[in-house]
Amino acid sequence: MPADSSDDNPTGLAPDHRDFVTALATGLEVIRAFDTDHPRMTLSEVATRTGMNRAKARRFLLTLHGLGYVRRQARYFELAPKTLELGYAFLSANNYQHVIRQHLEHVTQETGESSSMGVLQGANVIYVARSAAPHRLMTIALAVGTQLPAAATSMGRMLLATLDRPQLEAVLADLELTAYTPCTITDIDALRVEVDTAREQGFCIVDQELESGLRSLAVPVYNMHGLLLGAINISTNAARVERKTLEERFLPLLQHTCEQIARQVS
Repeated sequence: MPADSSDDNPTGLAPDHRDFVTALATGLEVIRAFDTDHPRMTLSEVATRTGMNRAKARRFLLTLHGLGYVRRQARYFELAPKTLELGYAFLSANNYQHVIRQHLEHVTQETGESSSMGVLQGANVIYVARSAAPHRLMTIALAVGTQLPAAATSMGRMLLATLDRPQLEAVLADLELTAYTPCTITDIDALRVEVDTAREQGFCIVDQELESGLRSLAVPVYNMHGLLLGAINISTNAARVERKTLEERFLPLLQHTCEQIARQVS
C-alpha cells in the first residue's frame, strides 16, 4: 500500500485535502477566537471574529459548551478551564519542558534579563516556557501560551529562518505586516532579507520593532537528534543593554545553553 504523501508534508494538509476534517478545524477556530482582548463574547461577536454566520457559530459554541470547553452566561460565552487541558497535553507530551525552564532560569540569573522559549504556529510565535526577570519590559504580560507576531520578534524570525524556502514563502504570502513602532519592518522583501540573514548567521536580533525600548536576541534550539525544539531568547531594555552586549556577551551564553539542552533532551 503506498504511503500517504501527506505524512511527509511538514506544512500539513490543505483545507481541500480529502483527509482534512473541516468541522474540527472550525471548532478550534472558535476556541482561538477568544483572547486577551475578547475574553467574553456574544454569539454575534464570535460569528464576526470567525467569519461564520450566526447559525453555524451557534452550533459550534453549543457543542463546545456541551463538551465543557465553553461556559455560557446569559448572552455571553467564554472559555472554560477545561481548555487548559489542551495546553497541558502539549506540556505533558513534551517532557523536556522542565529541562528548558531550568536553563532559561540560569540565563536569567546570569544576565538579569528575561529568557523564553517559543515555537512557530503559522505566522505567530507561541511562548512555551519562560523565565521572567523582576523588571517588566513589555506593556503586555508575557506568559506560557502568549502569542506574538513572528515577523516582529527575534524568536519568530529565527524560527522562520529554520523553514525551507517553500514553507517560508507560504507563510510570507499570507502575511500582513503591522507597524508596531517606527522601527518595524513592514516590507515583505526587507523581512525576507532579515530572515535570510538570521539563517546564515544562526541568530537573530530584533531592535525595537514590536515595542519601543524592547531589544531581543534569539537562537534556535535542537534536541540531541538534531530535531528543532523551538527558539530561545533574551529580552532586554534598549536603553540599558547595547546591541554590542547582545552579540558579545549574551549570544555565547545562549549558544552554550542550546548545547546543554541538546545534550539532555532526546
